[in-house]
Amino acid sequence: MKPTLQAVADAVGVSRSTVSNAYSRPDQLSAALRGRILDAARQLGYPGPNPTARSLRRGFVGSIGVLFTSHLSYAFTDPFAVRFLAGVGGAAERHGTSMLLVPLPPAQTEARRAVENAAVDGFCVYCAADESWAVEVIRERGLPFVTTAVRDDAGADDRFVGIDERAAARSVAAHVAGLGHRRVALLADAVLPDAPAGPLTLSGVHEAVHPTTRGRLTGFADAFAEVGVDWADLTLVNAAGNSRAAGAEAVAGLFARPSPPTAVLAGSDVLALGVLDALAQRPGGTNPPVSVTGFDDVPEAAAAGLTTVRQPAEEKGRIAAELLLDPPADAAAGHVLLPTALVVRESTGPVPRS
Repeated sequence: MKPTLQAVADAVGVSRSTVSNAYSRPDQLSAALRGRILDAARQLGYPGPNPTARSLRRGFVGSIGVLFTSHLSYAFTDPFAVRFLAGVGGAAERHGTSMLLVPLPPAQTEARRAVENAAVDGFCVYCAADESWAVEVIRERGLPFVTTAVRDDAGADDRFVGIDERAAARSVAAHVAGLGHRRVALLADAVLPDAPAGPLTLSGVHEAVHPTTRGRLTGFADAFAEVGVDWADLTLVNAAGNSRAAGAEAVAGLFARPSPPTAVLAGSDVLALGVLDALAQRPGGTNPPVSVTGFDDVPEAAAAGLTTVRQPAEEKGRIAAELLLDPPADAAAGHVLLPTALVVRESTGPVPRS
């Protein structure tokens, strides 16, 4: 049988609490007694108190959970996610705590179970398709949380750090519209659950599942509405994931249409880089040129000459963790909007002449 704490106590002739103190409160014992206890534990093969059970007893785990709707590998390959998690990890390290990555399965039942069972002291909701249910489960657990999107239903005491997605997207779309583009494609990933890659029809932006996607698509639509291009006149394109390959796949065949778009506005830089990859593979390359924009300003964007919206990824992660680990006394200080900037590079230009 597996050795127990009681077996060690019996071997040394002390109480269970004395053995427990040898591990968790060594200052309560003499060096000689603690040595006897640890020697007996080694001889019996006792590994020490179960860390999970010990954490539950003291009501503190020493870890924060980061929720995101993607495969675990996404956290290590997506350039924005990597920088964001670096910010979270740096703050967690300063506070002497750890970080648990919690990818959410597509099925909501399994996703709820992942949130319910995660052994953490609080959650950072980094990227959840429909955050309402996740926040509901976290509230049921009585745990603190911070979101990285500005939620419409956020209460006065809720904490979030994000950007004005709509205004930021409108800025890059206004730039493209100002260059004369009217035949425009809007590219985003996972616009609807299980939607195939390629052109997608929505009656309105409100049908998009992800709050960040809704905000960016709304900002794009705002800018083109100002120059007389309605939502129905924009080409919405769905990508099967947020990667270069998914971006290239989504626009495959888009430019073979009779009246192809002269510009593609992507909801992320990696999708936009995929569009540039697809354009480079076309017969004749990028002639006539197609304007392409991204969002985030990841390191690869500058090398590709990509026009984009810059947002501070690492700072966003750091502030999210700080709001969770060291919440401000003033609830209003828990609502943080970070600045963004339009970065114009070579990937955008005037609409080609017919």
